[in-house]
Amino acid sequence: MTFAKLPFDADTMIDGLRSWVECESPTWNATAVDHMIDLAATDLAASGATIERIPGRMGFGGCVRARFPHPRAGEPGILIAGHVDTVHPIGTLAKLPFRREAGKCYGPGIMDMKGGNYMSLEAIRQLAQAGIATPLPITVLFTPDEEVGTPSTRGLIEMEASRNKYVLVPEPSLVDYGVVTGRYAIARFDLEATGRPSHAGARLADGRSAIREMARQILAIEGMTSEDCTFSVGIVHGGEWVNCVSSSCRGEALSMAKRQEDLDKGVEAMLALNGTANEVSFKVTRGVTRPVWPPGTPGTMALYEKAKALARQLGFDLPHASQGGGSDGNFTGAMGIPTLDGLGVLGSGAHTLDEHIVVQSLVDRGRLMAGLLATLD
Repeated sequence: MTFAKLPFDADTMIDGLRSWVECESPTWNATAVDHMIDLAATDLAASGATIERIPGRMGFGGCVRARFPHPRAGEPGILIAGHVDTVHPIGTLAKLPFRREAGKCYGPGIMDMKGGNYMSLEAIRQLAQAGIATPLPITVLFTPDEEVGTPSTRGLIEMEASRNKYVLVPEPSLVDYGVVTGRYAIARFDLEATGRPSHAGARLADGRSAIREMARQILAIEGMTSEDCTFSVGIVHGGEWVNCVSSSCRGEALSMAKRQEDLDKGVEAMLALNGTANEVSFKVTRGVTRPVWPPGTPGTMALYEKAKALARQLGFDLPHASQGGGSDGNFTGAMGIPTLDGLGVLGSGAHTLDEHIVVQSLVDRGRLMAGLLATLD
């Protein structure tokens, strides 16, 4: 049996995926993420892998690393890298319940990226059940903190990638069913305004509002957006009492650029906002950064051409593009390791209450993943 004839079944895959989606796993809830890691570890072990649990740090959940039996175990092979954390808080299932209708399946994190992770596991299972040996050993690494920039596991991902010949990332596919062959650089920033409190009714003029300063700076930050580098503020928290002039306000900002040099200039512009005006201080601290993964690198493009040829055998086109929206492929691609990202399922509404996948894409992408695993050497 060839990989193109493997009996992937959408109904069976949906049934298995359901427990993963209904295990809510927001990044900042380490216990919830660890429950999801438990599920993944159990399914990986049942598929024949040797499981290693890696404890979390920095307040995040842990990881699972699974190595499948192979005659060349220990030699450079294929790393499948995915994350199990989502942006959806506990309780999202009440608003976005797991459901299947009109060829789509809905649920928190189903597109980004539990669907792609589960599909990858199913591809490994299908190959094993069909007795199709892979030329290279396979390692799966699932991590807990991608949605906040991978602060606790970047080193682990880079170390594991350096031991392998290829990295496959089952993040969601592009809208045209394409894959990702490069990603933009991303920087995160912590923002803090510090003012002076006063009674907002009796002594308003004595106060210096941190919220007002934050609002002023947000307009300045987002006003720096250009075609070369974008800026956005996505989180703001400030004040304690409505009748008290706020003495502190915190926020988080994100900057993204196609070229590293443009992001570097953006970082300089953000850090230049540090200072004090009208007795209110404003502090910008650089947070985690994803390096640019340059498009068109030879190793990645050679890997892409192999995937494109496999997709043609399966009856569909496989376009490619460099893409915004970071992933852990940023790290491995920037290291020069042949990396193919966006190998996951097709869907829409990621990070929203309309998040869903196209059910048929589980089968299509499963066969593509199986083809890569069965032919890469």
